[in-house]
Formats: sequence, C-alpha cells, structure tokens
Amino acid sequence: MKINEFKLESYFGIYEFTAPYLLTQSDCESMSARELLALEPGSEEGFLDQWLGYTETWGDPELRGIVAGLFKTMTADDIMIMHGAQEGIFAYMNVMLDEGDHMICMYPNYQSAFEVANSVPGCSYSQWLVKDDGEKWTVDFDELEALIRPNTKLIAVNSPNNPTGYTFTNAEMQRLIDICRKHDLYLFSDEVYKGLEFDGEKRDWAADHYEKCVSVGVMSKAYGLAGLRLGWLASKDHEILKKVVEFKNYMSICDSAPSEYLSKIALKHSDELLARSKAIIESNMKLADEFFARHKDIFSPRPMKAGPVAFHKLTLDMPVAEFCQLAVDKKGVLLLPATIYDFEGNYFRMGYGRANVPESLAKFEEFLYEEGFAK
Repeated sequence: MKINEFKLESYFGIYEFTAPYLLTQSDCESMSARELLALEPGSEEGFLDQWLGYTETWGDPELRGIVAGLFKTMTADDIMIMHGAQEGIFAYMNVMLDEGDHMICMYPNYQSAFEVANSVPGCSYSQWLVKDDGEKWTVDFDELEALIRPNTKLIAVNSPNNPTGYTFTNAEMQRLIDICRKHDLYLFSDEVYKGLEFDGEKRDWAADHYEKCVSVGVMSKAYGLAGLRLGWLASKDHEILKKVVEFKNYMSICDSAPSEYLSKIALKHSDELLARSKAIIESNMKLADEFFARHKDIFSPRPMKAGPVAFHKLTLDMPVAEFCQLAVDKKGVLLLPATIYDFEGNYFRMGYGRANVPESLAKFEEFLYEEGFAK
C-alpha cells in the first residue's frame, strides 16, 4: 500500500527531541520504571524475574482481564492488547475498509484515523468538523447524519478530542450510538484520554453501549507511559477482533513482555495515576488562564472539557505556522500549528500534561515580549 506522509509525526521527528520547551505535547508526565514499580509491593522482584520470550498475540490473559475491569460490560475475551494505539487504529482501518466504502471521521483527528481510507483505492471519507463557535469547540449531530451515504460503513471519533479538547457528554455519546445503530454503521471510538475529565461527569466507554463499536485505550496518554508502547481494542464484536489479530500477525505479532508486566502494575493503580495526571493538568490550566488573561490582544483561548490538550486561536495578523516556527527558532518553544492537521484557521495546539509546562510557558512569554508581540 502507499500512504501519505504522517505530517504530525514528521514534525515531531524534527523537534521533539531537540526543542527544549515542549508546550504542545499530547501525553501526560511520565515516570521511571522504578517509580512505577514502587506502587506495588514485590513488583520489582517480579519484574526482574519476567520471562523474556514471546507473548500471546491477543495479549497477556491477566492484563486483558485488568483492562476489561476498566469497562462496565467487558470480559477478557473482549479485549485485544496492541502495540500502542497506533497499531490498533492502523490494523482496524485496514481490515474494515474496502474499495467502494465510505467512512466519516471526526475532524481534526489523529491522521491515521482517516489516512488509511485515502490509501485504499476507491475508498473515501468525509470530515465531521469540530467547529469553533467563537468561545468553545462544538459538534453538530444533524451535520453528521447528513454526511451518511448508502455506502457509509463506519464513523470514527476521538473523544476527548485531540487537538481541540472537545469531549462528548454521555448523552451525546448515546446520540452518536443511536445514529450508528439507526444506519447500521460501525463505530470506532478513540478514547485514549478517558479518565481526564474536568467537568465532574465520568465518561463511559462507547463499546460498553454498542455491539458494533470498538473502543481504543492506551498507556501513553492519560497514564503518561508512552514508552511502554501498549494499548488495547475493546469490543463485543469478536469477528472484527479476529480479523484485526490476523492483521497483527503481519505487524508486531505480539507485544513486549516487560511492557505487559509494567502495564499490569500501572492499571492496578489506574485511579492513582489518573489523579496524578489530572493534578498536573489542572495546575497548568491555572497558569495558562493567567497567561492568556495577560495577552488578550494576542490570543483567543478555547477551553477543553477533558484531556491534556487545547486548540487556541492566534489573533495576530500573522499565519499561525509562521508564528509557531518563529517560537521554536527563537526560543525553542514548540507549538503545533493547525496547518499540521490541514485544518483551517489560525489555531495552535498547546499541551498541559507535562510537569515542565510552567517553565515552557515562561519561555513562551519571553518570546512574546522579545519579538514585540506583547507590550
């Protein structure tokens, strides 16, 4: 297959490990293996005794059971462990999409959610836009239903959304499921930021409420353990999972035994790790709110309902890509312009999940004054 360049990952390939002030990261603060193992008595010795042979293609049975425990209705048989969320997204889209199919993708979104459709001859996709109403990000379900065609096969969503921070309420997710059920559509629900809600409403996993849905989770984002490269697909539709596992045989085949072990430790302490991430984000949100209050003539911020990222508007008469390039060139402050998403408007993604956000935000403010944007 031939597939287009992954713009976001290519962009990070240039700057992620060279720019000193990463103010756009979509993951939460990580930790060392020692810190993680300290959460569970006896786990360090267990880790050292971990057998380093092949693992089961579906994933460690105990881990699958622990992941199932995050859901209301899932069992271990409904869970497939994947090599990060990316493998799950790529495998699912490849086994689901055929020539002549049409899919709808919430947009903006992670590029692999829709790029596979572009690579399948005769397959097409439509964008269900997250829109700026001047104060916040919104979606229109009537617009979604109007996008459905006779050959529409699936809808792909990402909630909490990266990059906007828009998040379905449970009632909105149910409305989405009702639309899918009405039109007999599959639903692919990327929920890698589940557990990082700030409005007091705990969100359900979509797959708990719809038999033709696959929910995606990962250790990278809300848990801040991206180095484990471990995620999962959850679904009551075992026929789809069987097709995905057959595709996985041409990819990772199986997952890392040390990563599966460490993920089990982490998920046994899921609430603790999520609370840690939320505390960091909420602290950084306060600093960012103060920052934007000081620079109302430069930015028009957009709040996020959940997750560690927001998509803010630059109000200067200057292309956002040029502004972001200047910030990283002059002060090493990395932001992600909307152009990376091929999304119209002068928006940029800012990340709130890292412990060094205060330092990065201070450098960003220095940049504003030194370049004459702030007075």
